[in-house]
Amino acid sequence: MALLARPENPPRPNRLCAEGWSALLRHFITGLRGSSLGIAGSISLLCAIAAQAQSAPEYQVKAAFLFNFAKFVEWPSNKFPSADAPLQICIFGQGPFGVDFERVIAGKSVSGHTLQISYPTNTTEARTCHILFIPSTQKKKMQQILDSLKGASVLTVADTEGFAQMGGDVNFVLDDDRVRFEINLKATDAEHLKLSAKLLAVAKTVIGREGSATQ
Repeated sequence: MALLARPENPPRPNRLCAEGWSALLRHFITGLRGSSLGIAGSISLLCAIAAQAQSAPEYQVKAAFLFNFAKFVEWPSNKFPSADAPLQICIFGQGPFGVDFERVIAGKSVSGHTLQISYPTNTTEARTCHILFIPSTQKKKMQQILDSLKGASVLTVADTEGFAQMGGDVNFVLDDDRVRFEINLKATDAEHLKLSAKLLAVAKTVIGREGSATQ
């Protein structure tokens, strides 16, 4: 971790992405403490989009993205009951990420909001989430889940084909064995979610933006 504190000698993305599960995520999450992107935050995006997903299992990369989405999305102020209320990253039901997913973010925060992992089992509980990953095991209920979350300002994320087209916000896709993602800007706008231009710039596809195209 010492390297992350030395801007003159930042760790190389290849090295970060070749490290173990916990170490990889710790490097990614360190960048969430401040209000600016920072070196670690930049590396987190580079690792996921620069043909390095083969160096880490697919769901490790997806988990790192989920953590970092919190850095690039702005929710309506009324989404937080108080100024220091936790930011909830939720997995609908049982997710595929493993025990390290929760342990690595312990004590981390974004803009004064402590990150908290939750596992809602129904859409009523899920409406309190800020980011909700919906596993592909819920494919048959995907549209029903999305319909139930309308108006809740929840950033919905999945890795199911057609998710963005059916109204989901972010969908992970594999591009030459790299984990990338598509964004439905019309869906995020409808939920009053403001996405950073940096996040849009690294998306494979942005649906609902004038002149949008696959990158």
